[in-house]
Amino acid sequence: MAKVIVASTPLHGHVTPMLAVAQGLVRRGHEVRFLTSTRYADRVRAAGAAFVPLPGQADYDDRALDVQFPGRAAAQGPGRLIFDIKNLFGDAIPDQFSALQSLLAEFPASTVISDLLFFGSLPLSMGTPRRDRPTTVTMGISPVPVDSVDTAPFGFGVPPLPGAEGRARNEAMYAQAREVFADAEGHVGKVLAGLGVALTRSLFSESAAAADHFLQLTVPGFEYPRSDAPASLRFVGVLPSEPGTDAELPEWWDDLVQRNGPVVTVTQGTVDNADFSPLLLPTLRALADLDVTVVAATARPGGPEAVRAALGELPANVLLGGYIPFDRLLPLSDVLVTNGGYGGVHTALRHGVPLVVAGTTEDKPEVAARVEWAGAGVNLRTDAPDEETLRTAVGTVLNEPNFRSQASALQAEMAQYDPIAAIAEVVEQPEHA
Repeated sequence: MAKVIVASTPLHGHVTPMLAVAQGLVRRGHEVRFLTSTRYADRVRAAGAAFVPLPGQADYDDRALDVQFPGRAAAQGPGRLIFDIKNLFGDAIPDQFSALQSLLAEFPASTVISDLLFFGSLPLSMGTPRRDRPTTVTMGISPVPVDSVDTAPFGFGVPPLPGAEGRARNEAMYAQAREVFADAEGHVGKVLAGLGVALTRSLFSESAAAADHFLQLTVPGFEYPRSDAPASLRFVGVLPSEPGTDAELPEWWDDLVQRNGPVVTVTQGTVDNADFSPLLLPTLRALADLDVTVVAATARPGGPEAVRAALGELPANVLLGGYIPFDRLLPLSDVLVTNGGYGGVHTALRHGVPLVVAGTTEDKPEVAARVEWAGAGVNLRTDAPDEETLRTAVGTVLNEPNFRSQASALQAEMAQYDPIAAIAEVVEQPEHA
């Protein structure tokens, strides 16, 4: 049995896959302590790990980010990513690293596993001699952000362009990216310098490559090829669904199972769903007159009531729910309309469901670009599409079989991987025995 620390940035899309990692290791007999914010204490314990709270600025509540971080709501596109790098991820580093040090002093773990944006693990990987620290693992819970001559910079949502033309384009875009992100990277660089660590490359590349192992939670078919990828990068497949989410099925479930014809599911995910006007509501209006069943998964308390209040009258072809288990719903779905969370997109592809993606904040442009690049759906390149655009995109995905076949090919590729076994292989290395 190994002692393992799992550390997660306290954002739902980060905690969810890290909980699955922790639960998988616990089931294999390892002792796991999970470091994140107090908001997730109960879910950590439900996964079988011991909860350890993050202190100070690292302990924030992702349900109220725009309140806790004034100015965030006004930041859009790359500006939102820049704001988050500085305020959510960068300023949390000293408290994250302090918590790791304190925990390791009382719990001498052989492995520390952290998500890509838990930058507090960088001083451990970069500032401590290998013989004096645990093995460090970075989990890729968003699209691979590593700089490469073969790809455009992370954050712009631009797919690869092959050949010399593509490399020239990429070089020019990296120069632009260095300018765009200079303030954010300079800010984080100063924070890290205060802990005795100097960045040697771009921040995201450093976070990925500094650890002993960079385990990416996808398959090669959903990630851009890189001729200069770090040796530590390994694709390990898609994690099982989040532990402890056996939500009660809605009252209309049997009706859905027995219906004939296409089923379109729409969601704005579990975080960006306070306001349904960008995507969920226009999708319901756009598809109201089509011969399809539309399942609206609001994924929050009070969500169905908010939708009814906004629409006045619910279209006859809509089935409305709150938290609906996607492992039950997606096998019945023909298309998923989503704002492009990495985990939700992978859940759809794990069931062979093609997508319509509309997202422009955080890493969503990169997720949407990969959906398009892989041929598994349509990228709308906006987070507030109009009704005609949505109607056309859903019709395109329903009527052109290549989208379904590409999603099915990714489903088959994902079935060949066992991510928990791959992660456990690192934890159970001989030097850890």
